[in-house]
Amino acid sequence: MDVALILASISFLLTVGWGPLLIRLLRHYGIGKRIRIELPRDHQTKLGTPTMGGLLIVVPVVLITVVLTILYAAQDETPEAGATGRSILVPLGVMLIFCLIGAVDDIAGVRGMRRGEGLRARLKLPLELAISFVIALVLHFALDLRSMAIPGVQERIEIGLLYIPIAMVIIAGFANAVNFTDGLDGLAGIITASAFAAYGVIAFLQGQAYLARFCFIVVGACFAFLWYNARPAQMIMGDTGSLALGATLGTVALMTGQWLILPVVGLVMMGELLSVIIQVAYFKYTKRRTGQGRRVFKMAPIHHHFELLGWSETQVVQRFWLVGLMAAMAGVALALL
Repeated sequence: MDVALILASISFLLTVGWGPLLIRLLRHYGIGKRIRIELPRDHQTKLGTPTMGGLLIVVPVVLITVVLTILYAAQDETPEAGATGRSILVPLGVMLIFCLIGAVDDIAGVRGMRRGEGLRARLKLPLELAISFVIALVLHFALDLRSMAIPGVQERIEIGLLYIPIAMVIIAGFANAVNFTDGLDGLAGIITASAFAAYGVIAFLQGQAYLARFCFIVVGACFAFLWYNARPAQMIMGDTGSLALGATLGTVALMTGQWLILPVVGLVMMGELLSVIIQVAYFKYTKRRTGQGRRVFKMAPIHHHFELLGWSETQVVQRFWLVGLMAAMAGVALALL
């Protein structure tokens, strides 16, 4: 754990250090946020804020993890130990792939035909599911993961090939859950940092030192991102970061075997995702039944609902983070049962 915390500090410093350069590059190339007119009025001030800020997180995580993997390969004396160290290339690969999808989406939102909207959901979601399916195959056949841990039950339960569709849904689902959470200054960064810290502790308690270190590298980078994303934000995470972080979080949960508690650890993210699903489903249902669509929330994702109820952006972020932090602690407690 001492190494993991040191790596988190290195990740933080490296990420903070190159932030100003990334902001200048994004501004130079005109990668600025588009604001939907239906959002609360305060959001209009964010028009043009550099997006694709997820690169600030992904680049240092990749650099540090690759260096560590090379060191693991050089120092480990047994093939088994070396394979364990190299296993962190799986979540790293997931991060890179979903970062690329998010980057294409962000660029399409700025320069594409549908400015402010990005890629169509009917194109993006099938792509995410297809990639998640491949990742699930790697987890199942290459890393031999096929079980789930149930809080309070000593032995893990083997679920065989059922693991593959479950893993696919978890990876794609949490990619979009974090994506929906990324809507207020500082919200997605602090929520995902808390979740990765929780799974870093869980991995450490399981003896998965390499995975624990990877988690805390991500935590350090997320904290550094918040340096520039705190209100008023100098940059926005965008799909580049949110999709990458969400899919990676799902992968890490699967690698620990403690994926059943992921909805607890990621309670805020789950709430954001479910609010969108409920809003869309209820609107379509009532429109089909009555000819006029109705809504459950004032606006979805749910953080906008609370804004429209009168909460300030800062209040929403801080209160959601308090809930997220307590949920992460509860998740670690469940993993210890």
